[in-house]
Amino acid sequence: MTVVPVGPEAAEDVLAVIREAFGARPVLDPPADASAETLVSVRERLAHHGGLLARLDGGPAGALVFDPVGDTMFLRRFGVVPAAQGRGVARDLVATALRTAGERGAADVAVVAREELPETIRFWEAQGFALVATTSPYVELRRSLSATPSPSETRTFAAPDAESMRRLGTDLAGRLRAGDLVLLVGDLGAGKTTFTQGLGEGLGVRGPVTSPTFVIARVHPSEVDGVPLVHVDAYRLGGLDELDDLDLDASLDDAVTVVEWGEGIAEGLAESRLEVRIARSSSIEDESRSVLVSGVGPRWESEPW
Repeated sequence: MTVVPVGPEAAEDVLAVIREAFGARPVLDPPADASAETLVSVRERLAHHGGLLARLDGGPAGALVFDPVGDTMFLRRFGVVPAAQGRGVARDLVATALRTAGERGAADVAVVAREELPETIRFWEAQGFALVATTSPYVELRRSLSATPSPSETRTFAAPDAESMRRLGTDLAGRLRAGDLVLLVGDLGAGKTTFTQGLGEGLGVRGPVTSPTFVIARVHPSEVDGVPLVHVDAYRLGGLDELDDLDLDASLDDAVTVVEWGEGIAEGLAESRLEVRIARSSSIEDESRSVLVSGVGPRWESEPW
């Protein structure tokens, strides 16, 4: 996946993303402003201040348009096409937008969302944005650039088979400690649970480690007087507040917490996190995976992994 700055020459691709992304959302009254965009209007927006375009598997997957107002950079028409959701496109768009806004001298970054779309609001809150104003049906969220956490250098690992994926998890376990949050991102069947099995072996917790889809979360106590493993499947969770209702037998501050399907929800669990992104090969016959690991927040700045 690539995220690149674009101008009016990319208007057709940006408009295609806007129409597909916003067209897949629930019907709103009044309709979303984005539904009125045309090729001419998008070209004019991009000509003024530019935007970002994410490409995945060769096609347009996500986009946004920059709109500076004073020292605030607004992100307009932010969208990801349905087929690319859950693959890190939104997160990479946000990260690139924050960096670009900072380079342009903005003091903060803002977005406008609809109050009828609580999941969208939760996504922005998970990215560090805070609600600052409500003018029904719109809400405005902002994030100060002075508080932007810096990701550590991303490292890429090859996992040609399941055993390699499990071994990578085992190796990573040696770098973790109580209170660490690991966010796993990848398609269904990418190897998230296999990775967690290796991590559990490395931590020396009681097994077996299996997908917690139907129980949402499992606590695996240590068998070696170490830290327990909390394994969460956030696919069915509506937000972080629902974790409080799980009555876990271990405090997240005293455990290593691994969250599958948690992008846009679980980032708020801790100030720092380790993001593990598992990508399949583009070939159906190729079972290998690429694993991208990066640390976000002060935990991984002070102790590079």
